[in-house]
Amino acid sequence: MSAVSSDLVVNALPLPVLTIGPQGEILDANHAAETFFELSIRVLRRQRLEDVVPFGSPTIALVDEVRRRGAGVSEHRVDLPNPRSIAERTVDVFATPLGEDGAVVLMFQERTIADKMDRQLTHRGAARSLTALGSMLAHEIKNPLSGIRGAAQLLEQSVDENDRMLTRLICDEADRIVSLVERMELFGDERPVERGPVNVHGVLDHVRRLAQSGFARHIRFVEAYDPSLPPVHGNRDQLVQVFLNLVKNAAEAVGVDAVDGEIVLATAFRAGVRLQMPGARGRVALPIEVGVSDNGPGVPADLLPHLFDPFVTTKAQGSGLGLALVAKIVGAHGGVVECDPAPRRTTFRVLLPMYSARDGRGSEV
Repeated sequence: MSAVSSDLVVNALPLPVLTIGPQGEILDANHAAETFFELSIRVLRRQRLEDVVPFGSPTIALVDEVRRRGAGVSEHRVDLPNPRSIAERTVDVFATPLGEDGAVVLMFQERTIADKMDRQLTHRGAARSLTALGSMLAHEIKNPLSGIRGAAQLLEQSVDENDRMLTRLICDEADRIVSLVERMELFGDERPVERGPVNVHGVLDHVRRLAQSGFARHIRFVEAYDPSLPPVHGNRDQLVQVFLNLVKNAAEAVGVDAVDGEIVLATAFRAGVRLQMPGARGRVALPIEVGVSDNGPGVPADLLPHLFDPFVTTKAQGSGLGLALVAKIVGAHGGVVECDPAPRRTTFRVLLPMYSARDGRGSEV
């Protein structure tokens, strides 16, 4: 590709792009960067990076880190206010080396996945709000239901066939309520869970086999795995529960009548992905990405902001606890989960921490 056509491509990008020189000087910028920083290309070329970003901005440290590593790094949730207005902006910054002379390319994305993940952090509070409720229901509802079910079984032995249908209905509904309460009890389980290195591909293979032998036997599975993915720091049983719930949701979105139903299980290593997590001193590295995609009709727009809230569901017979439980488990693992909705390609992405041995091996991301 010629230099002229390369400039055309860069200027066609809707995201601001800066080229930073070895001494921090701005060498070049695209049209989107002129709009973003409200400065012309001529003025930008007379500036240094520290002149257009706030003092102490992580963006400056990011450039140094790219030069040190010699590889691309991204930083999420970076505050980048506009010095010429009162507008507050939060951006994702993507940085990559350009050649061997120390130049670095920066790309800024204002509407980011990190904004969605920030919403996800609030979902954890909603999940925790069920802790006391689940414990209370276990005591106040399960015991009386056992008595009701027992009484119905006794009546069933002394009534005719027509009335037996009613006693059977009582037993079935009692069982359904107990099942719901037991699922809510999971939110109240705050006991520490043993975690260690987990092969996420083994988890996904196990989930796929379970799904194909039951609720997703009519759906084609596609695997797009990164074979070099390091182990996740987690609990295998809980991660199976997370991805089984996500795959079940995907299968239900596709529907039982779909002739071309497809679920894609994908993994990737996202070097340099870091987020500020509640309670953490610094930004936490979440380099392991797992995606569950389906070609169903998608998620209604009005439901999306509340998707991980308890009791929110589009299913006539759903309890609305599946995704709330997913958010709780992933949050307890120090990760985040978010939905990227699109007709015929809805994707749930889970970002998880990598396992690091006690001697520090595997901690560099």
